[in-house]
Amino acid sequence: MDSRILDVLSDRVLELGPTPAADSAYRHFHLTRDDDGIAWLLFDRAGASANSLSAEVMEELDKAITALEAERPAGLVIRSAKPSGFIAGADINEFRGASDAHQVEIEMVRAHAVVYRLEALRLPTVAVVHGFCLGGGLEIALACNMRIAIDNARFGFPEVMLGLHPGLGGPARLTELISPAEAMSLMLTGKTIDARRAKSLGLVDAVTQERHVRNAARDAVFGRLKRAKPGPLNAVMNFAPVRGLLASRMRSEAAKAAPREHYPAPYALIDLWEKHGGDKVAMLANERTSFARLMVTPTAQNLIRVFFLRERMKKLAGGGNEVRHVHVIGAGAMGGDIAAWCAHQGLRVTLADMKAEPIAGAVKRAADLFGKIVRKPVDVRDALDRLIPDMAGEGVRAADLVIEAVPERLDLKQKVYAALEPRMKPTAILATNTSSIPLQDLRTTLASPQRLVGLHFFNPVSRLQLVEVVSHDAVDPQVLAAAKAFVGAIDRLPLSVKSSPGFLVNRALTPYMLEAMVMLDEKIDKATIDAAAERFGMPMGPIELADQVGLDICLAVGDMLRTRMGDSLPAAPDWLREKVAKGDLGRKTGKGFYDWKDGKAQKTPAIAQPTTEMTDRLILPMSNVCVACLREGIVDDPDVVDGAMIFGTGYAPFRGGPLNYARTRGVADVMATLQGLANRFGDRFKPDAGWDDFRATKAGTGSIS
Repeated sequence: MDSRILDVLSDRVLELGPTPAADSAYRHFHLTRDDDGIAWLLFDRAGASANSLSAEVMEELDKAITALEAERPAGLVIRSAKPSGFIAGADINEFRGASDAHQVEIEMVRAHAVVYRLEALRLPTVAVVHGFCLGGGLEIALACNMRIAIDNARFGFPEVMLGLHPGLGGPARLTELISPAEAMSLMLTGKTIDARRAKSLGLVDAVTQERHVRNAARDAVFGRLKRAKPGPLNAVMNFAPVRGLLASRMRSEAAKAAPREHYPAPYALIDLWEKHGGDKVAMLANERTSFARLMVTPTAQNLIRVFFLRERMKKLAGGGNEVRHVHVIGAGAMGGDIAAWCAHQGLRVTLADMKAEPIAGAVKRAADLFGKIVRKPVDVRDALDRLIPDMAGEGVRAADLVIEAVPERLDLKQKVYAALEPRMKPTAILATNTSSIPLQDLRTTLASPQRLVGLHFFNPVSRLQLVEVVSHDAVDPQVLAAAKAFVGAIDRLPLSVKSSPGFLVNRALTPYMLEAMVMLDEKIDKATIDAAAERFGMPMGPIELADQVGLDICLAVGDMLRTRMGDSLPAAPDWLREKVAKGDLGRKTGKGFYDWKDGKAQKTPAIAQPTTEMTDRLILPMSNVCVACLREGIVDDPDVVDGAMIFGTGYAPFRGGPLNYARTRGVADVMATLQGLANRFGDRFKPDAGWDDFRATKAGTGSIS
């Protein structure tokens, strides 16, 4: 066999040192010793596909360290026996429901003691890292003398995404090892870096391939590996006056992304480093206290809940995706971006449109997207190769899934279906990306209505994770299951909804934007209206969002919903219709409520401070609609509704979703506030009849397990 083939095959097999004995003394670890006297401690968490750190795992690690202290091998190699990676971080199940900061700190003291014992071993210690090395896993690696990365390794501290900062010694050890500015950036952003970048920062001492691991580990243990050393600037940056200056800049940058009152973790980390950077003992001690305080905040507990919501919604996709070829009809903003995302996820995609210009624009947007999110140029090329312009629409004949994304006109969609249905494979699924037209209306002209399903993506497709999977009374259950499996296969989260006006997300979001139009009619400043929502924690205010979506689309969806739902929605003002008729449609035309430049709204500061009533007028109708959708059976799980609003609209994640927010605030208070708004502004605020049933259910009865 060609030696190059042997090299490739050997890089797929993990080098784990000597074969462990069958009767290991540990449940989650294997401890062996090779012919050079080097101990190999292999982490292989029982019953899990990936390694994570739990209290039980840390206890076992402590026992293994005791054995190593007694045996005194020539050195120690720590690595994972899991193909998926080194260690994914802490077991987040153990974070859920924490309410006693003192108890959390006691647990952290125990965990810190284990990591300190690893760091204090009187022998060379080497972490060999493949795959992901995140959070607590990276903190274990930092406690070793040396780190060797396989070239597929990824490093990062994602704790900030959970409303926390690293808590197992990472802040102290990382700011000591590499540039404190780079270290803080890694921890504040939650971004991951690859092995080469980690080597250039000094985080790892060497990057190698799997087949060279044994030799690299031997070189490290016996002093032949050139180790990364902290640069002279590290000490300067850890000097108190410099820390103060850098910390001030870091706070300013953090404030652009998230205010302290909503997301305290970044500011707590900056405070920790500013006060104690350069003093490892003090930083470790204060890190535990800071971490414990953050753990019990509503922000952290809600973000931990959101983490499990995402995991649960992933499971709703099921498995067994059989879609290999997607044909997209309509190369506009949504169709083109859906096609690009599917190509990015490894599917063959044909993209059809009546004109060449939209297809060319979609391919250009795809190239721009791939350039941002794909690391290797060869992978960018391959993704673009999978995105095939198809003016003739011949791809429909071979496609497993056809996605229609033409403008929101019933007659146009039915005309498209009449032309394409006879050309589709008998087993192919027909999906519509409609955001407003009930599927009952769309299926009337189809010969095989059972294979029609809604797949409603959200804009921007590459960032918003939700896809509404829309059913109707004639759909084949197997088609629905296949559609959900496809959504999971392209790394998106499926939400099953019954066909109804606006489904869930648009129905909930439309009052948010239309109420803002009413407030504009009341001569409230647009920047003040947006500030009222942003202060609550929404990613953007309703005026800016309307511009982003397109005022023509907002108007069409609003009119459609009001036609079907009556006075539960405010009427769109005449001046909005005039604006749309004039062609001022928002971001896509460069002018709407705001002027747009380089994709950004040109905003001025709010004229007045937003009031609590303004915020309630914008936010509470979303909770009201979500309760109505539960009552009407459009969706059936309040927890998944919260997930859908977070992943489909960006609803303030630290609030835990519109229904969780209502529970936290108090259902009685929400109902009373809505009734007060109804008395003052009209019946559109009237509390839905479903609130009493919702109040009777317990949080998590849709059980996030």
